[in-house]
Amino acid sequence: MGADAEQPPPLPAEPPPPLPDERPPLPAEQPVASTSQLSNGEAAAAAEAAEAAEAAPPIPDKPSAEEEALLKAFFGEMKDVDRDNEVSRILYAFKLNPFEQLNLRFTATPEEVRKQYRKLSLMVHPDKCKHEKATEAFEVLGQAQKQLLDEEQREYLWKVLDMAREDVRQQREKETKNDTAIELAALLHEKGKEGVREQYEATDDFHEKWKMKARDMLAKSEWRRRKLTKRLKDETERAKEETKEHRESAKRQREHEKQWESSRDTRVGTWRDYMKKGGTKGGGHIKPPKQKTHDEERTYVQRPVGEQHRPPPPKPAGPKKH
Repeated sequence: MGADAEQPPPLPAEPPPPLPDERPPLPAEQPVASTSQLSNGEAAAAAEAAEAAEAAPPIPDKPSAEEEALLKAFFGEMKDVDRDNEVSRILYAFKLNPFEQLNLRFTATPEEVRKQYRKLSLMVHPDKCKHEKATEAFEVLGQAQKQLLDEEQREYLWKVLDMAREDVRQQREKETKNDTAIELAALLHEKGKEGVREQYEATDDFHEKWKMKARDMLAKSEWRRRKLTKRLKDETERAKEETKEHRESAKRQREHEKQWESSRDTRVGTWRDYMKKGGTKGGGHIKPPKQKTHDEERTYVQRPVGEQHRPPPPKPAGPKKH
């Protein structure tokens, strides 16, 4: 081949490989398809989306000060409503059971009582709650906590609660006596029937029945206590009245004796004057009273003088009883 022969063009030089700390170049942006390249449905959807984007107002990054104030006022009103509802719940709770006033289960410990009291007292405190009866609700909470933390009052309350719980248990046993599901659950439970009973007593259904039964027993106990208190009060008042009457009677007797002693000289002088005149005021014998002649219906009958003090005749003796 000759020197003048046509030489092939040189190959392009290969680019150097990218260094480890260099990123590969980003791919070129794909051109957006034109409306003519889209189908009829896709074109209509794209047009509607564009119109909606243009018509929608711009979304602010942060709420305005006015909106922030409205939100705070709204949440503030919600808190006031919650406080008012709690005040109403406390005042309308069963008054003989402090557990219900504090919204606690009957198995609550003294520490749980203290925690619940702190929580509710902050909610209904008169300085923070605008309810007109917030002070009354606050005092009710304090009295309920005092009653539950007092050993004597708590012991009396638990005696009634134990009787109520035992009645609910017996009623439950009667209802589930022939229940195969309960028997099967007792066989599967590791503690047997005792475990099934403990599991049921932890439910809200058992506690609700226990609460209703406790209300009934506490109401009856309070009624008996009030009747006994009233009876004792009446007996005390009657004893006071008797003592007062006895003292007044003794006082009248002493005054009578005093007057009798003070009039002794007068009575003795009158008797002496009477005896000096012959024993009678007129100096003659005693005359019988005159018969009333103007008594038309004869309601008054004058007896003869000799029969005025005659004793009544004896009654005839009847036949002897054998």
